[in-house]
Amino acid sequence: MKNYKKTLAGILALSMTLGVASCGKSGGSDSAASSDESFEVTENVEVQQSTDVTPIPDGAEKTLIYLGENDINPTKANPEKSTEITLFEQQGGKVEFKSTTNEKRFDDLAMLIQANKDVPDMFKYEWLAFPSQVVRDMYQPIDDIVDFDSDLWSGVKNTADQYTLNGKHYVAPLSFAASAMLCYDRDVIDSEGLDAPYDLYLNGEWNFSAFHDIMADYVNNAPADTTRYGANGFFYQHIVQQTGKTFVTYDPEKNEYASNLMDPDIENAEDFLYNLRKEGLLLDGWIGSAGDCFNQNCLFYGMGIWAYTGKTLGPKEEDHWEVVPMPQYDSNPQKITTSDMIAYMWVKGSTKNDAMKTWFECNRVAQLKPEYQEAGKEKFLENNPYWTEDMYQVTVDVVSDDYLMLFDYAFGVSSALGDRKQFDGNQCLVDYLYKGATVPDENGNQKTWASIREEYGPTVDSNIKELNQKVKDYKG
Repeated sequence: MKNYKKTLAGILALSMTLGVASCGKSGGSDSAASSDESFEVTENVEVQQSTDVTPIPDGAEKTLIYLGENDINPTKANPEKSTEITLFEQQGGKVEFKSTTNEKRFDDLAMLIQANKDVPDMFKYEWLAFPSQVVRDMYQPIDDIVDFDSDLWSGVKNTADQYTLNGKHYVAPLSFAASAMLCYDRDVIDSEGLDAPYDLYLNGEWNFSAFHDIMADYVNNAPADTTRYGANGFFYQHIVQQTGKTFVTYDPEKNEYASNLMDPDIENAEDFLYNLRKEGLLLDGWIGSAGDCFNQNCLFYGMGIWAYTGKTLGPKEEDHWEVVPMPQYDSNPQKITTSDMIAYMWVKGSTKNDAMKTWFECNRVAQLKPEYQEAGKEKFLENNPYWTEDMYQVTVDVVSDDYLMLFDYAFGVSSALGDRKQFDGNQCLVDYLYKGATVPDENGNQKTWASIREEYGPTVDSNIKELNQKVKDYKG
């Protein structure tokens, strides 16, 4: 799992467009509604045609139907044309967008497959997609169109091998991005005389202890009439996974999944989160941008890059923001990124092998070739003029070979575990397992990780047992 030197060229554009998050959650489809409106596409950076992409043969179908929540073509809300779309169009290809919603995405996909009419060709990869959706016969293997032993794909073969059933690959990893980092205002850090997280990160000293101490000092030094907080956002899962452990593991020898809830390192990380809550360092509630978080006297904002980029959500001219990866587990100096993998699933029933092959290659080439990497960087910095080179470099570093890309199969075991509709309508059960030790109940009582594990462990075990049977029966 070490071949992870990826660049940010298309990663940032894709992650902001797709809006990936936990439980397969993503942004709403409002931005997609503008795709048919008249607007001028932003194409300020020239993209040269690639000779490393297989052309779509004459006579082959060249239009791919993408079922998704947000259009990956330029839209009025996001007029920048991605490098991969440009490369695909240069080969005569076209992506036709078919809109769905986050709540209905899997139902819509299943209905179209069952009807065998207007079946989409591709659907975005998300944590819930594998393996639970594969064993439902919603996707087809990609081995006929992707050669993982080739120069183009060998760098992601180790990751792709994690997404196999019956010896067949179902996911072609195109690129990676940290599903969340920590953003903060450097001016606040300096004015409070706190250790700067970015400096600690550069010195290899950015860990749980430093994260805790900086927050505690900031909160405890609040003026008498001011309430301060240490952190808000999406980072609970990421803290736990800094141990290098996940809730569910896979044994390729047995071709079976297993629960890992009893792991002592996972318990240590959950206890760390529990204590952050006990000490009053966490700010509850959804906050949709870094700026809004800082305005509530909260020091760290943990979220995907979409929440602190762009003209609306990104830093302004007077701001001095910085970003850092998640702090390292004190007992494990390994560098780990909880990763959002950018990929597309090839939908069962699609027959457009040639166009899909070319589309995959356009995406992969956009990540590998220096000329496209630089084009992606230029596009990003042009659209985020108050991001610094240092900030940009952090986002590149966290998906380099120095970091282990970590994925938790728990999200893909079943809808009961990985779909938020099946738990409380706002988060899935796996999300709750990661975060539950920080959430007081209606009486203000805070559950320990041990009690949460005891309550929900049997549910995890039973769903894994059902999945293993489905994997055994699957003939795809």
